[in-house]
Amino acid sequence: MEQVERLLGGRTRDIRLNGDLARLFRERSWPQTAKIIRAWMIWVIVLDVLTLGLYAILLPTQTVVTMLWPASLLPPAALVAAMVFLRPHALWLQGVIILSAVFLILLSVALVGVHAGGEFYERHLTIMLFVAVTAIIIFPIPLGWAIAISAFALGIYFVFQLHNPNIEVGSALAGTLFFASGVVATIVARRTATILAHKTFLLELRDRSRLAELTDANSQLELLARTDPLTGVANRRSMMETLHHFWNADLKQTSGAAMLMCDVDDFKRLNDNLGHAEGDRCLVKVAGIIQSSMRDERDQVARYGGEEFLVFLPGADEQEARVIAERIRNRVEAASLPNPTSRVVPYVTVSIGVAILMQDCGLVSAEQLQRQADAALYLAKKAGRNCLVVHTPETDQAPD
Repeated sequence: MEQVERLLGGRTRDIRLNGDLARLFRERSWPQTAKIIRAWMIWVIVLDVLTLGLYAILLPTQTVVTMLWPASLLPPAALVAAMVFLRPHALWLQGVIILSAVFLILLSVALVGVHAGGEFYERHLTIMLFVAVTAIIIFPIPLGWAIAISAFALGIYFVFQLHNPNIEVGSALAGTLFFASGVVATIVARRTATILAHKTFLLELRDRSRLAELTDANSQLELLARTDPLTGVANRRSMMETLHHFWNADLKQTSGAAMLMCDVDDFKRLNDNLGHAEGDRCLVKVAGIIQSSMRDERDQVARYGGEEFLVFLPGADEQEARVIAERIRNRVEAASLPNPTSRVVPYVTVSIGVAILMQDCGLVSAEQLQRQADAALYLAKKAGRNCLVVHTPETDQAPD
């Protein structure tokens, strides 16, 4: 992108594509370039055949016969070029084919007039220049190729005019210079069109790059909006979206779900005794332990608020929920994170409330399941902390 910005930052007329940019431009423009070249080749074949047909009607047979063999050079040359440009080839091969074909086409058109003689001599040389100019204008090819085509045309014109018995050398030179001025103007126009095409290509690359950067930035912002900045797990908003999606789209397709409400025991005491920095470190460690205790990417963990973490286990039954909850509790205790003022042990522990959504309990909402997990968590705290309690209908009698 640095090279793209540098080229766009300068003058338009100084734009030059090199290296990877030139290769990429050729790859992008190849289908259109090939289509244009094939269409032009077919056009000159049709024009050649129609011209000969018209001459066969209007001119004496002897004159037409003299035109046949030089005219026969054109169709094969144009047809070979059209076939070659059906699929991509090396740049040098494309150049050889297109320049050889155009040279033979121009030579064929000129020789038709030269062999017919008379008024056809100069007329076909002029037609030959017209054919060359159309190729220069229409072909989206490198400038060097266009210059080579113009050199072919002017060279053929000048050589045959020198041998034209109807004009003098001075007239041949003057005519060549006159047509050369027009051809040069065409080359300048071709160069301008090429530069503008290169600039359009660079602008497209820049726009795509900026769009990709904007998309990436939006994705990062969306990720930040859904992630708790301290612990790196999902935040409350993200969890609510997950629950909303599950209850509206996935509930009928699963065999229930489970919800765990995890709370760090005596977290306020830890903060007051060891400081907020140690408290933050504790939350980060606990969040990591909970995240590593999940079954797979289906399970969701979110920091629900303060020292509380909400875990959602789609498709889990009571046994699976108990296993995961006990795994979390054991791993947190085994981590031996310091909490010297804890009323349980001098380490960080968690209490967990578990609520189960059975498959046949479709009337239970996400909010109700959360309240059930909260009620179970309350009983876990009341039972002495560092334990888990599974919600039962009797649990609802406990205060929130």
